[in-house]
Amino acid sequence: MPGSPVPELPQIAASFGHLLHAAGVPVTPERSARFAIAITLAEPQNLTQLYWLGRVNLITAHDQIDVYDRVFAQIFRGIIDMADFRGDSANQAPPTAAPTGDRKPGDPNRGGESDNTPRGTSATPGARDDSDDDTDEASMIAAMSTDERLANKDFSAVTEEELLLIRRLIEQLPLVPPMRKGRRQRANFAGRRLDIRKTLRRSHRTGGDPVKLIKRARVPRPRRIVFIADISGSMEPYARVYLHLARGGVLAIGAEAFVFATRLTRLTRALSINDPDFAYRKAAAAAPDWSGGTRIGETLMRFLNEYGRRGVARGAVIVIISDGWEIEDPALVRIAMERLSRLSHHIIWVNPRKAVASFEPLTGGMAAALPYVDTFVSGHSVRALADVVRAIRAVSGNGLPHGGQNSRAIGLTHAQR
Repeated sequence: MPGSPVPELPQIAASFGHLLHAAGVPVTPERSARFAIAITLAEPQNLTQLYWLGRVNLITAHDQIDVYDRVFAQIFRGIIDMADFRGDSANQAPPTAAPTGDRKPGDPNRGGESDNTPRGTSATPGARDDSDDDTDEASMIAAMSTDERLANKDFSAVTEEELLLIRRLIEQLPLVPPMRKGRRQRANFAGRRLDIRKTLRRSHRTGGDPVKLIKRARVPRPRRIVFIADISGSMEPYARVYLHLARGGVLAIGAEAFVFATRLTRLTRALSINDPDFAYRKAAAAAPDWSGGTRIGETLMRFLNEYGRRGVARGAVIVIISDGWEIEDPALVRIAMERLSRLSHHIIWVNPRKAVASFEPLTGGMAAALPYVDTFVSGHSVRALADVVRAIRAVSGNGLPHGGQNSRAIGLTHAQR
């Protein structure tokens, strides 16, 4: 977070192990501690070295690599700078080499003072004045207060400059997919099914006596996440922000991304480009109906016919971002949502209008879709967007019947947060 102090790398390692455990990788506290010790001893010089340190110390099976790669990319991509842990701050370029606006709050090179200047007490030449510390602290407090203000600001009211800051805040949200039982099985001491072949093979070591019974269980796999965002005129301020979230999901956990107004457009390939600006330009060019009308029912039916039956939506967590305004017959929305609820595992509907205290789902499209929605949240700000991320992560492995929860009770209020 801009203006926040850089956390210690061993602390990040402990949090990384906790998130891996939540994602389905059986990381124990001992392995997390071993990872933190390895970081302290090896002093990794880049993220590649950090990646292999974690992979050697935290995972125990080949099928865990996919989940490890996704969580590692989500947590460490762009969040930390290895130079902060190598002590390379003294080797940075002089103040004149970079524009003033590129310096972070609390940068020791601010004001033309080189970091190579000896530091001492106020009685020695070259000592730092106490007012510099006050200025650094004030800058950090100002940056933190800016982040807090943006965290609660509605996306429809942000400026272009604030949108850039919000994009950094969104990149720090830990998007972790829920797990499901896969079809493939592997050896597991807690499994219920006996692996006869491996048990007999192991019995050769004990003279043909099967002293140890080897059991197996299904391998947990992450569920597919599918984002379907409304980019019509009424949702345009929010669509810009949710493209950032969708791109993070595409890069980190292999999510699918779609947008719609009067037609459906798949943006998964466009958002998978590493350069964010180029990715967003390509995404905008691929959707000619940006800021147009809204045909929710027609586009959802097209999604089901062209992608849903092919496996994109089967057993997936569907995240629909829309205010529910429908210019066509709402009955088509009801039919499409009913089919989607039977095909998918969980449906999350994000409606920024829900943040208004007097909101009631009376619009044709929203009223028709709500009976088939499992989780209903607002997602109108960064803080509310964290509710969306938590809703994705909290999806039950067994699942509940679609529409079986009280949608109004799902969205967390500010008092509950």
